Amino acid sequence: MHILVTNDDGPPSTQSSPYVLSLVRTLQAKGHTVSVILPHTQRSWIGKAHIVGQNIKPSYYIPPTPPNDTDHSHVDRGTTSNEPLRADSRQEEWVLVDSTPASCIQIGLHHYFKERPPVDLVISGPNYGRNSTAVFALSSGTLGGALEAAVCGKRAIALSYAFFDRNHDPEIIAGASRASVRVIEGLAKSWDDNVGLYTINVPLLADVEKTKVLWTHMLQNQWSSGSCFTETNVPEQEDRDAEAEEVEIRRAESGSAPRPVVNGSATKESSEAIDDKNEHVRYTHKHFKWAPRFKDVYDSVEKSSPGNDGWAVKEGYISITPLKPNFMHVPGFEGEASL
Repeated sequence: MHILVTNDDGPPSTQSSPYVLSLVRTLQAKGHTVSVILPHTQRSWIGKAHIVGQNIKPSYYIPPTPPNDTDHSHVDRGTTSNEPLRADSRQEEWVLVDSTPASCIQIGLHHYFKERPPVDLVISGPNYGRNSTAVFALSSGTLGGALEAAVCGKRAIALSYAFFDRNHDPEIIAGASRASVRVIEGLAKSWDDNVGLYTINVPLLADVEKTKVLWTHMLQNQWSSGSCFTETNVPEQEDRDAEAEEVEIRRAESGSAPRPVVNGSATKESSEAIDDKNEHVRYTHKHFKWAPRFKDVYDSVEKSSPGNDGWAVKEGYISITPLKPNFMHVPGFEGEASL
């Protein structure tokens, strides 16, 4: 198959995108033609967005060559250039664009890789972290890339690796990639025409190649304990690097560190001073920091019945959830509305 790969974590990086190189190498080892187009940097939590008014420009990435076909550990050794390789070069070359996963799909399907056969399948991922349950899925750039492919008429799979301890053991990652490719090939051979895309969650466990693969539905859950933003009350706080911030969010998600504490949060005295200063204005001038409450997700999974994607990952199973790329209407509302 000719497979187009994108993700929302950007080019290979131990810190922010540790899985995509392993997946691509595993697909290639199985004889597939793989074309890769990725955001040039981490674009998590961006859904199926496109950036209006932006002129998108590409750069070009040469992935590292491992010592052997099974070594996927050298993810930080690739090189990036603003100029593409010569047409007669035999080096592998990926395309990076300064935009979103959904934009990568549009550009990859219609503007690059014309020298190759038509794309048979789109894979978005593997995401650095799970995309199980509606709360994660609705904001996921990984699912956004797959949804974009589906609405372009292509078969699409969103793939996510659910870590538990952020252990980037190359052998565990390689095992997850082999298990993923086995599932991907099985779905491609028996694709259900009623399905627009499949979202797969693979737990990063040492024995994942032996675990069960289950059909699941997506757990419908909510942010239930309040805002996903924290007030900082610091007028001049500088924005943090997006990749560094994503690392902190992932630490909170895995439970390997407490919820990130907002650096430079206002003291009681400074908050009172701000309130006194603004006592005659309508709104207190505040700054906000994205700080999702992952406990809401995990609590909803713990309370749920077996059969959903969050439960399957918690139990160490591979989850496959078939989806349609649309907002399905609620039945029972027909005719003239009397409101």
